[in-house]
Amino acid sequence: MSFLEVEKYKSLDFFARQVVEGFITGLHKSPFHGFSVEFAEHRLYNTGESTKNIDWKLYGRTDKLFVKRFEEETNLRCQILIDQSSSMLFPLEKHGIFETPNKLTFAVYASALLVELLVRQRDAFGLTLFSDSIDLQTEVRSSTMHQRHIYSLLEQLLKPVEIDDTNRRGTTIAETLHLLAEKMHRRSLVVLFTDAFVRQGEQEQLLDALRHLRHCKHEVLLFHTFDWDKEIELDYDNKPYFFIDMETGRRLKVFPHEIAEKYRLAMERQTNDVKRHAMQYHIDYIPVDINKGFDQVMLPYILKRAKHY
Repeated sequence: MSFLEVEKYKSLDFFARQVVEGFITGLHKSPFHGFSVEFAEHRLYNTGESTKNIDWKLYGRTDKLFVKRFEEETNLRCQILIDQSSSMLFPLEKHGIFETPNKLTFAVYASALLVELLVRQRDAFGLTLFSDSIDLQTEVRSSTMHQRHIYSLLEQLLKPVEIDDTNRRGTTIAETLHLLAEKMHRRSLVVLFTDAFVRQGEQEQLLDALRHLRHCKHEVLLFHTFDWDKEIELDYDNKPYFFIDMETGRRLKVFPHEIAEKYRLAMERQTNDVKRHAMQYHIDYIPVDINKGFDQVMLPYILKRAKHY
């Protein structure tokens, strides 16, 4: 699904329901059949419990109250973490529109899809936004009212932002992960969206924080989010550019082609280092090119969730 197709949806709620419904329909035609909430059998209704799953059609035929039971009932607790530092706003909009989603926008839409999947599975979920500190952290709940609250928070992140020297935000991702590792309910599923851009010398701190999450028995999905062409391949015309660090404002004038090979090698080393350590800690590392479809987010989540049964 292209970003222009995404923009036709009027709300995150409608977008998430439509896309997830289509995605699950596709799964039912694939080897992943059985992932979604599948009806299994009936049981007698117990006085005092919720009436949400009563089969009223069966009641009309039998005059008895039966409740639908499902294959995938769980008490999974999921915490969605979104890096909202200034670097996540790359690429910036042009002429008031986004030609492609920036990294933060992609993370918002992907998170909305995950929330819809969690709701369908009756799982509890919470949202954490962080940059140079924890900017927001919600409670972990599973109600539809909580779902609407999360969507409203996510929609706030879609408002256009102009970056200048007064509102640049760095990231202290390692400190954030260390703090959350101890605070979160044990054995939570942590879904992290970040570009993993850290200051020079802080790479080891990030890796140590990821190790801390696993030490606290959390399952982790790390979505390493980037614009492949611009940030990894350095695909620019052969002319001088001013590159501006979106978190510090530092400016550097270069010909991209003159530094492209050295830059790609450096990015490859950094990416492979995170990936290698993630595999060592049994963390699911998923490289996410924001110019591709959302299935690269949903399918790894589904595979991770299957491990809980």
